[in-house]
Amino acid sequence: MISRLILILILVFAVNTFSNSKTTLKIKDNSSVNVFEINKEGDKAPNFSLKSVKGKTVKLSDYKGKIVIVDFWATWCPPCRKGIPDLVSIQKKFKKDVVIIGISLDAEKTIKDVPAFVKNYKINYPILYGDEKVVVDYGGIQSIPTAFVIDRKGNIVDSHIGLADKDTYINKIKELLKK
Repeated sequence: MISRLILILILVFAVNTFSNSKTTLKIKDNSSVNVFEINKEGDKAPNFSLKSVKGKTVKLSDYKGKIVIVDFWATWCPPCRKGIPDLVSIQKKFKKDVVIIGISLDAEKTIKDVPAFVKNYKINYPILYGDEKVVVDYGGIQSIPTAFVIDRKGNIVDSHIGLADKDTYINKIKELLKK
């Protein structure tokens, strides 16, 4: 599965680099995935349905009407580990209006580490196991952490490739709460 995910990421990068149109990739098992250029501000955030660390199925649409930060990360990623305490703090401070959703892109070797990691870092927001579809739907995640801020209407209003400063998120949340 992970080698398939790596292949998809490479192909998505190539498609995003050389094409601005919708493309369909054919995968070895004859399934196909639609690839779009990287999501931009104002685009509708793609819905997803993923399993959580707790075994529940979670959808982005479950949080309609809330500000959502979707954070793609992995346990082995130093910048991801550095940013998680900030996300925990933001979730605690804005729990009424904001939900952070962590999407783990851990590979087969480290996926078993996710539940203990969540407990150790006292993560207070849903952690989901990412798949190829969500990676492709969000424009091909080429670096982690990568995060998308989604407004109450479900539109992407901000995105960050690499570690984002806590104040950057807080300022965006405050701006969105005024609307």
